[in-house]
Amino acid sequence: GDQGDPDWAVVKEEKLAQRLLGTRMFEKFTEKEYMITGLLMAVPCIAWPVLFPGQPDKMLPLKDRYVIKANLWIIIMSFIGNYFWTHYFYNLLGATYTFPAWRINDVPFMLILATHAYFCTYHVFTNLALRRWYTSRTYKTSSRFVQLLVTWTLVAAMSYFTAWAETVTIEQFPYYTFKDRSRMYTVGSIVYGIYFIVSFPMFYRLDEEVGDNWSLSKTALDSFACCMIVTCLLDFWRLVIGGIVDDVPRCVPWMNQLEPGTWKLEQAGGMVEEAL
Repeated sequence: GDQGDPDWAVVKEEKLAQRLLGTRMFEKFTEKEYMITGLLMAVPCIAWPVLFPGQPDKMLPLKDRYVIKANLWIIIMSFIGNYFWTHYFYNLLGATYTFPAWRINDVPFMLILATHAYFCTYHVFTNLALRRWYTSRTYKTSSRFVQLLVTWTLVAAMSYFTAWAETVTIEQFPYYTFKDRSRMYTVGSIVYGIYFIVSFPMFYRLDEEVGDNWSLSKTALDSFACCMIVTCLLDFWRLVIGGIVDDVPRCVPWMNQLEPGTWKLEQAGGMVEEAL
């Protein structure tokens, strides 16, 4: 379906991130400034297209607007991706976040907000690429085998490039480190690309066919289904291939963080842990 041009906010957030990295303003940030930065990245992706909707959404109630459903889909993936999947980065790839931040499940909370902005950007542009392929003369005149072969080659290439490009461009940020950066660019980009090899084609389906009008519940369930597939694939990778560091956990990584019945809030000055 015609979902309009990429949203202004989705494109502009990338420039905000690049400006912060270029000026190195982040070196003086506390937990509060990092949280504000995350909000400045995430909120426009939701608020701008709601306040200034594109032509396809303008006459629709909020619950039926594509941008609302798209944001819901991405928000769920952003939360699960950070809350659970980041621990595969910690345990399989030797990644570490050292900047001051309020944390949830040992993951900086502002990353959930920043991830939403990044993932919106990625899925906007991969949607355009997939739509161009699916509506091309070549696709329509090809055999089913060729259609599938080219589709999955395109999805795999976009997934790997997206993961690799993010890893390379964020190297200017000194508080996100890896034990083996060169292998992170190669092997780590494949692991990260698992996110997108599932999410790009699944997200594309949202309201794409003429007459489609997914409900919010169907949208949420579809995103949760995508996340479950990614979780399974990540853990299969852990079991079959392993990591690029030693001491890969024998159980799912996020179960190694705390004793049962406790929670913690980490700040720059230390850790607070309480019994539930």
